[in-house]
Amino acid sequence: MVSLLVVRRRGLPFALARKDITLRGRQVARILRLGSPVALQSGLVSVSFLVVMSIINSLGLVYSAGMGVAEKLCGFIMLVPSAFSQSVTTFVAQNVGAGRLDRARRGLWQGILASLCFGVVIGYLAFFHGDVLARLFNRDPEIVAAASDYLKAYAIDTLLTSFLFPFTGYFSGMGKTGFVMLQGLAGAFGIRIPLSFCMSKLSPVSLFRVGLATPCSTLVQIILCAGYFFRLRAKDKQAQSRLSPLAGEDET
Repeated sequence: MVSLLVVRRRGLPFALARKDITLRGRQVARILRLGSPVALQSGLVSVSFLVVMSIINSLGLVYSAGMGVAEKLCGFIMLVPSAFSQSVTTFVAQNVGAGRLDRARRGLWQGILASLCFGVVIGYLAFFHGDVLARLFNRDPEIVAAASDYLKAYAIDTLLTSFLFPFTGYFSGMGKTGFVMLQGLAGAFGIRIPLSFCMSKLSPVSLFRVGLATPCSTLVQIILCAGYFFRLRAKDKQAQSRLSPLAGEDET
């Protein structure tokens, strides 16, 4: 509502009439083709975390409550890496449209660096002072200890997502949303769920070990993203090398 009020007061830098606000089949189809894989990936990854939560719930009330507290904190922690991912997506898409792939790649590295600066600080707090963070939501010593144990594993993931989220944002901006979906599903259902289940069967039970499934899946996803990134870059270089002789002939 605030945005509409501001637009009405200041106006727009282009003409806009009611007839312009309509569905156009070609554009809708393209949006669905790009957005559906990301939407499916986000939904299924959320399902995978529900499965992990059900695994931890089976361990007992204290572990279940500890993860509940930790997940509240993780929701806040992941807001910043998610914001960097969306920012990189927008920046990359604009530069791809302008034909500046070099600047898009620089935006990826700058996004990773900025996200990593945040990740180091939050990772330190979660790993070494997770109990202090957990007490913001619960004062029970056993629950605080369980939440702190889980946050130590999540602290590692905070560092790794500083690389993964900008990567996924980069590929989304490039229009490679199919790959974004595949790597997300591979990490969630190929690593996170099976490893969480296996760790939950080890004695003594430790939320740190169960939580390690998340950074392990993130690490695998980073490897997939890095491999795909360099593959795309190699293709770009090959395309440029083929075009270079042709460009020289045209100039002649």
